[in-house]
Amino acid sequence: MSLVPEIEARPWVLQAPSATPESGFIFKDDESVKTTNGMDGDESFLQRQYELAQLDQSQRVNWEMIKKLTVCGVAFLNDAYDMFSINIVAMILGFVYYHDAEGADQNTVPKKWDTLIKIAVQIGCLLGQLVLGRLGDKVGRTTIYSASLMIAIITTIASAFSSSMVKGFNVFIVLFIWRVLLGIGIGGDYPLTATIVSEYCSTANRGKLMAGVFAWQGFGNVLAPIVSIIVTACFMSKIDADVLYLDYVWRIIIGVGCIPGVATLYWRLTMADSVRFQNISANTRASSMESTRADEEKLLATETRNTNSLSESNNEVAHSPLMENSRPGHTKTFSQHFSEWRHLKVLLGTSIAWFALDVAFYGINLNSAVVIDAIGFAGDLYQDKPSHFIIRNCVGNIIINILGSVPGYWITVFTIERLGRKTIQLMGFGVLAVLYVILGFAYNQILAKSTGAFIFLFSLAQLFQNFGPNVTTFVIPGEVFPTRFRSTAHGISAASGKLGAIVAQGGFLQLTNIGGHNAWIDHLLQVFALFMCIGFLATLWIPETKGKSLEEISEE
Repeated sequence: MSLVPEIEARPWVLQAPSATPESGFIFKDDESVKTTNGMDGDESFLQRQYELAQLDQSQRVNWEMIKKLTVCGVAFLNDAYDMFSINIVAMILGFVYYHDAEGADQNTVPKKWDTLIKIAVQIGCLLGQLVLGRLGDKVGRTTIYSASLMIAIITTIASAFSSSMVKGFNVFIVLFIWRVLLGIGIGGDYPLTATIVSEYCSTANRGKLMAGVFAWQGFGNVLAPIVSIIVTACFMSKIDADVLYLDYVWRIIIGVGCIPGVATLYWRLTMADSVRFQNISANTRASSMESTRADEEKLLATETRNTNSLSESNNEVAHSPLMENSRPGHTKTFSQHFSEWRHLKVLLGTSIAWFALDVAFYGINLNSAVVIDAIGFAGDLYQDKPSHFIIRNCVGNIIINILGSVPGYWITVFTIERLGRKTIQLMGFGVLAVLYVILGFAYNQILAKSTGAFIFLFSLAQLFQNFGPNVTTFVIPGEVFPTRFRSTAHGISAASGKLGAIVAQGGFLQLTNIGGHNAWIDHLLQVFALFMCIGFLATLWIPETKGKSLEEISEE
């Protein structure tokens, strides 16, 4: 007899009232999935399998799905804007606070403060990914997802009002503190968005939709310089007359970062957890109750042992029906699950690959001004008008992103279900290793012969970052881990990536000017090539998830 008729014939089966295979979500004012008295283990298992099969088989796109995907996509647009707008803000702060410095220090933020404000969000992200990722499994995906957005909104506004204290911290330290807290909110978006999207999408379009949500990051990268151009243009005449009017500009640029979050806050607050997560939470609570009852029976048996013979009471406990049904091993803890090498190597693979990628990804993207300067697009810091210099650099940022980054995201979206996640990641790491070797060992020769050739090779590297591991390192951890650990494990993987970003910004990028202005860039590109090779090898530990349900992948 087929499973479907059998389940439909059972009167005790309770469906989630608003849960539909198409949306995979229920609203917060609906009843949660209930455990019905009288449902035995086999019946409960069959019911859950049927519900998940229905969810996976559905491919129909409806308004609810579009709304949820838009909310999640805007989250990454917002995150990218907040993270990468600091490149432009740091440039403007040089004009505001160091316009009267002498020599080469004029109009330039000192290296220590530049590094501090650029690394701040990465530090916060690492903390947010670990803490909020864990809470996503413990408390609930959407509850923590809403909290992360509120943290980001509040700290973005506070960042825009950063200023020096009369005695104490200067503006850079205050901005650093607020951006660390901002990073905590941004960090929560990574594991929570990935798990929310993966858990309600069908097997056939899960990778495409996860990649599509993440691709909004490319729009955020472009939006930051566009907003900067508009705001600078609005103040252009005043800036040219008095450079201190740029103090308005950088604060507005940062403040605009809260608008997408505020616009989507209501939908985050009303979003409910997926059916998958609610089912696993109900099962976990049931297992916990069984464990408690088993402990109580053990205690009762111990008391009985005082009045009965030891052998008789031991035999009673060992053959108790409750004890038989509550043997250890039904639900493994996080440490028990990952103590097995076959599971641990997957977590190591996703973490090491993300770490290796972000050393290069953030090493370049958080310092795009270095690349713009290298190709001669930056202008003259000392001779150009501040407004013209800023706008020129912003245009350079847009060109770099449009040529490589944005197309790379969307190529992945449209090919991930055909090529597979692992294939794209291996290909990306391989191509990037070759391109960084070429750019690193022939850096000066290429720039001397043709700036156009350098722009082409650099844009190609940007393309294969996103048509490659930058997208797949986000997608794969949202699929390969069990539902009860998915947010935690994704958070660990993402935090490893942010550790790579911190290493790049706080370590490798400090070497940029060894031997002269930007004289060490060629060696940095060589280092990045080595990390691409490490990422390639780590990917071999990761399974291919294309065409498999989440339960099949994680053996739930």
